[in-house]
Amino acid sequence: MVSGTGRIPEDIWRALREQREAVSGRRTQLSDITKMLRLITSSRRTYMVIDALDECTPVQRFGLFDSLNEILERSPGARIFVTGRPYIRTEIETRLAGRVASVFVGPTRNDITWFLRFRLSEDETPDAMDASLKADILEKIPGNISEMWVAARALKTKTHTIG
Repeated sequence: MVSGTGRIPEDIWRALREQREAVSGRRTQLSDITKMLRLITSSRRTYMVIDALDECTPVQRFGLFDSLNEILERSPGARIFVTGRPYIRTEIETRLAGRVASVFVGPTRNDITWFLRFRLSEDETPDAMDASLKADILEKIPGNISEMWVAARALKTKTHTIG
């Protein structure tokens, strides 16, 4: 979280020490994390990555989006990259309105087929699979590629927006 900051701010050290000393192992609350991130992002360009946002519950995402908006409003140098499956793309674009650019990131059918062929060629028990099963694998798995979307806060330059 604080990689590249040179030194970890005292407020963050204090929050981490308090968490270690907490009775019953209370987890760090989202509000605590948001406060730490605001401290870090307030004075320098900062990149944050949130991977697999679609794996959070809708309630968790709602709170996270509020926190991300707070960070973006108070920290102009903050850049946030979020990944998730396509079904939450609209939610991301709506909740971070005007602050995101969406980009498809994922393997092509050819990428998946190449990988499968490579892995099948390394099979240590080639007799365990007949040609028909191999053909099914090479046909069906690439057909079920799961798209991922990346939502990134737009990085503005003088001439254009970079996603």
